[in-house]
Amino acid sequence: MSQSEGAYYESFFTKDEIELCERFSRDGYVIAPATDRASLDRLRDAMVEAACEFLKISAPSNAQEFLDTVHERVTPAQLNEFRLHVIQRLNSHPWTRAAYFGTARRSLEIIIGNELAMQKRINLSIQMPNDDSSLLPLHSDCWSGDSPFEAVLWIPFVDCFKTKSMFLLNPTADADFVANFGEYAKKSAEDLFKAVEPHLQWLEIPYGNVLIFTHTLMHGNRINVEKHTRWSTNCRFKGLFAPYWDKRLGEFFEPITLRPISRYGMNYRLPGGFNE
Repeated sequence: MSQSEGAYYESFFTKDEIELCERFSRDGYVIAPATDRASLDRLRDAMVEAACEFLKISAPSNAQEFLDTVHERVTPAQLNEFRLHVIQRLNSHPWTRAAYFGTARRSLEIIIGNELAMQKRINLSIQMPNDDSSLLPLHSDCWSGDSPFEAVLWIPFVDCFKTKSMFLLNPTADADFVANFGEYAKKSAEDLFKAVEPHLQWLEIPYGNVLIFTHTLMHGNRINVEKHTRWSTNCRFKGLFAPYWDKRLGEFFEPITLRPISRYGMNYRLPGGFNE
């Protein structure tokens, strides 16, 4: 950071805001405790309720244990139908997106801004042990039409670590590989993964915490070789007035925190009827 940039931060950001901005700029992600733990627990409990509805069983006494061991009740062949049922139920609640935003509101506002657009639907990943049907190969979301001005809010609903989590390529290594990307034009995604693997970070995120990361960086997952099932959701946020790519406002995103002066500005029209 240059001296002038540092002075800007010192003048306009609080100490805590500077620390969060610097961490995100350096690492491409931040992991932080959920701002609203009650909202996080409510989201988890709604998923457990939907899962039990699908399985036709009573609510468990221990939600965490139930989620961790759901592979004992759901077969790989049932997994996609099960996942779709749970996420459709979750997205059907009128409070879901506000609760999701509430888990990381302060961090999102510091990193992105306070006039935000949010993805219309939340996505769910359920990765059972040793199952290869839910893999997300190494990629950057920008390669498939997402704007680099977006950030992903990724929330684990169980303790995530090692292959039960996701990996992210650090910004320095990512820039180096992107600069020489032509070398992999005739190679496979697996060849690229093997090349970047020494530089990957497997993120450790206990339940109760959230992850915000830039999807410009290469990321993904591998087969979960841990003993328990991973449950995680993801949803994209961006500055309302920042550039969009293929995923547009009104189609994929919608405004969630539009401020009054922006409404005035968007509705304002210069008076007409004068001869010029």
